[in-house]
Amino acid sequence: MSEILIQNADTILTMDATRRELHGADVLLRGGVVAAVGQGLTTTGRVVQAKGCVVTPGLVNTHHHLYQTLTRAVPGGQDALLFGWLKTLYPIWARFGPEEMFTSTQVGLAELALSGCTLTSDHLYLFPNGSRLDDTIAAASDVGLRFHPTRGAMSIGESDGGLPPDSLVERETAILEDMIRVVDAHHDSAEGSMLRVGLAPCSPFSVSRDLMRNAALLARDKGVMLHTHLAENDEDIAYSLAKFGCRPGQYAQDLGWTGDDVWHAHCVKLDAAEIDLFARTRTGIAHCPCSNCRLGSGIAPVRALRDAGVKVGLGVDGSASNDAGNLIAEARQTMLLQRVSLGADAMSAREALEIATLGGAQVLGRPDCGALAVGKRGDVAIWDVSGVESAGSWDPAALLLAGPTRVRDLFVEGRQVVGDGQMLTIDLPRVVERQNHLARRLMA
Repeated sequence: MSEILIQNADTILTMDATRRELHGADVLLRGGVVAAVGQGLTTTGRVVQAKGCVVTPGLVNTHHHLYQTLTRAVPGGQDALLFGWLKTLYPIWARFGPEEMFTSTQVGLAELALSGCTLTSDHLYLFPNGSRLDDTIAAASDVGLRFHPTRGAMSIGESDGGLPPDSLVERETAILEDMIRVVDAHHDSAEGSMLRVGLAPCSPFSVSRDLMRNAALLARDKGVMLHTHLAENDEDIAYSLAKFGCRPGQYAQDLGWTGDDVWHAHCVKLDAAEIDLFARTRTGIAHCPCSNCRLGSGIAPVRALRDAGVKVGLGVDGSASNDAGNLIAEARQTMLLQRVSLGADAMSAREALEIATLGGAQVLGRPDCGALAVGKRGDVAIWDVSGVESAGSWDPAALLLAGPTRVRDLFVEGRQVVGDGQMLTIDLPRVVERQNHLARRLMA
């Protein structure tokens, strides 16, 4: 059974049950699992020196639209609010096909990996020109990240009062049939799974009540998780009140969209009653601070959510509304936004990093991930703190205050995906060249 010893790290932030921090210590991976964490460990296998480094669990990304890496900084959408931004991008996305989905996913996953992410979800809710969720799954297999894609959907087009053009919506019977297909074909519920599939109607303003309710019933029948966008901005709240006569939290509860197997993206505008509802039902939240800033949506009440006991993870969101997919930078932004709204003591660097690791694993229902402890999966990020970003730092383990935003080494299930700051699993320069070619073709 293969072994890797990560040896003599300056600091290991374990995120275990007691949040231990070890100095001059080692992590032993055996067969893709953490076999030991401590000092003076030995191995007959491979040794990776970590002197001058901080070692953390791999980061966990709980919300992304990986296909959007092909549409960064699109003119017309750069200064728009959510609904106007969507109307600008929908016609472009309608021209995507399988190659665009595959390549953009590879680029997005590589960007995540280089920022320390080992486990990511994805929310794909449009399938133009023969695209399928399978295109993104194939890309993730190549890159080597632990993957939790969700089969999204839109069923209410402009002619029926929805936001998306009619060309991007699907029949609800066809949506449910394909949801069954992708779960049966790809979902692996086993501990240590590299691939789990969820169901994710896009949002309350792009699908019907029936589809939301039926997707929830199907997910529970199949034993998979549910995901959607909720309470993202003031427009979102106004739409819910006008169309459904209730706030988003009540809408979710009425349709079966609360519980330990559900997580919602954004939730910027939750009120106190909705926060209490999500705490009581163990409903998770994917906090997307950079996207929320970019679209002017507001600052999510992360401090109140955490204090109430709500599960909170981080999401980079799509690169059309963030323009970047750097998860460690997202963790720093989380800390800064809570501080600017509530005071400098509202959130520490270590708590924000905990949200980015253990918090995300809890949201995605992965007790086997998010921490460095015996029996957890061998998902490890190694951060070189000997460089200019940390020069002069009195506490290099406070990575989000003074530290690198690019990982030195990354291991997923004990397999090295990033080495010396470079992707090892795919030819990234070639993939980026292809991505830029596809983007130019879309522009034309």
